[in-house]
Amino acid sequence: MTDLTFNAVRKSFGPLEIVKGIDLAVKSGEFVVFVGPSGCGKSTLLRMIAGLESVTSGQIVIGGEDVTNTPPAQRGIAMVFQSYALFPHMNVGENISFGMRLAHQPRELIAKRVNEVADILQIKHLLDRRPKQLSGGQRQRVAIGRAIIRNPKVFLFDEPLSNLDAALRVQMRLEIARLHSELGATMVYVTHDQVEAMTLADRIVVLNSGRIEQVGTPMELYENPANLFVARFIGSPAMNLFPARVVADGALQLAAGAKPVAAHVGAAADTKVTLGVRSEHLAITSPEQAMLQAKLVAIERLGSENIAYLEAAESPDPVAVSLPHTTVPRVGEMLPIGLSGGVTHIFGEDGNRI
Repeated sequence: MTDLTFNAVRKSFGPLEIVKGIDLAVKSGEFVVFVGPSGCGKSTLLRMIAGLESVTSGQIVIGGEDVTNTPPAQRGIAMVFQSYALFPHMNVGENISFGMRLAHQPRELIAKRVNEVADILQIKHLLDRRPKQLSGGQRQRVAIGRAIIRNPKVFLFDEPLSNLDAALRVQMRLEIARLHSELGATMVYVTHDQVEAMTLADRIVVLNSGRIEQVGTPMELYENPANLFVARFIGSPAMNLFPARVVADGALQLAAGAKPVAAHVGAAADTKVTLGVRSEHLAITSPEQAMLQAKLVAIERLGSENIAYLEAAESPDPVAVSLPHTTVPRVGEMLPIGLSGGVTHIFGEDGNRI
């Protein structure tokens, strides 16, 4: 197992700086997921680890060795791409073993390793098939097998599930999680899908415009977002955000005439803040206890629960409220909404959590 370190890593394309000084330590055997919107630099970071992009400044260290200027083939990494990139004229066994055959490894060793990898990925019955005879999930297993057979120091995954349908994505997430558990290898995974990040990661790195916004376990990011960007990005549905100002005793006033929300904010009166509340911490309540009145505009039926989306004067965006699956209010109905559980998040004018 191998650790991975970024020391003040930057990447520019001409005058445009894409990665703006990344410092990060990935522990040996850890599964770290890079998430962020398109253009945030996550794939560029992955390609710099692989050696497919040069580093403008800074240092990348793998297993204690500075590999910043080391050729890709000598870094001890294996990469699984978004496209499967399988050779159509080769069968599954030949695709998996291609790297070993190119390195002129002994035939007996190649056969042994192919069988071991096929057992791990449960594709032994597919070894004689061509890629065109495989489903999308099977092709992705073959691409992963081609990476495993090399016994790399670090596995890199660049949005490997984005070409699969919803059911296959769930299945392959479980396969990748099982693979990490069995191999105990260091893995770095790039995705824009925060659900993938939440279900796979030991730690998540949230990126925005080439910088790290926050690093933590999935639940640390969900329960304690460092700023508004992380609060909006992590969680489905996204956190509800209400512009507010501090009033007497640290309470919050959401809008003129709305009932103040007890929050005990340590800021001066009239300070502008943003109140954040997850959908599960809001509920339909009595008019006396409500912090706002909102009109139901849509409802998402998820089986185990319903997500109600409401329009409220106190929020510029639809307010999401998690409801029991047996609660199905009518679209257009005005509903009193209040806090349930009292878990709130307060962010200052600079966007950082107070």
